[in-house]
Amino acid sequence: AAADRFLKLLVTQMQNQDPLNPMDNAQITSQMAQINTVNGIEKLNTTVAGLNGQFVQLQALAGASLVGHDVTVAGNHLAIHEGVGVGGVELDSTAEVVKVEILSPGGQVVDTIDMGTQAAGRHSFTWDASKLTDTEGYRFRVTAKTGTVAVGSTPLMLDRVQAVSADGGSLVLQTQYSGLLAYSDVKAFH
Repeated sequence: AAADRFLKLLVTQMQNQDPLNPMDNAQITSQMAQINTVNGIEKLNTTVAGLNGQFVQLQALAGASLVGHDVTVAGNHLAIHEGVGVGGVELDSTAEVVKVEILSPGGQVVDTIDMGTQAAGRHSFTWDASKLTDTEGYRFRVTAKTGTVAVGSTPLMLDRVQAVSADGGSLVLQTQYSGLLAYSDVKAFH
């Protein structure tokens, strides 16, 4: 162990010290304190490793309860349920004009939603999809501007968790539309 190496080094130093200029008590005390510090760090590392393992287990348990539930993630799939399309956007800063275009499965713009002025942060929108017979494959596109300057935006969508697994100490979610996602990619839980 590191403590043993320190002790051997200290003993060797004391055996080989200059008799005319011996180590004083402060030097010996300082070296002993270093040994204790190394021992403490080794114990702390072991404790942290154990806590990390427990955290991953707790995360997996929490993740398992997400199976079959919806989560909000980055993406532009339009979730349609009972005739209502739902999506969202996360704005980097305030935008004077926020516009959402609803896209058909073929990529054609079928409707536009004017969200007006929106502050920085997350915002959701709904779209009347009651006239659709086939609701699969609809997407949306968000544009946000202040004057002529584009405002950074991330489209947000609902996705369903189908399975959960642990991969290299981190939790991975298998979702309906996005495939494999890191647990940390989830913006909100529903």
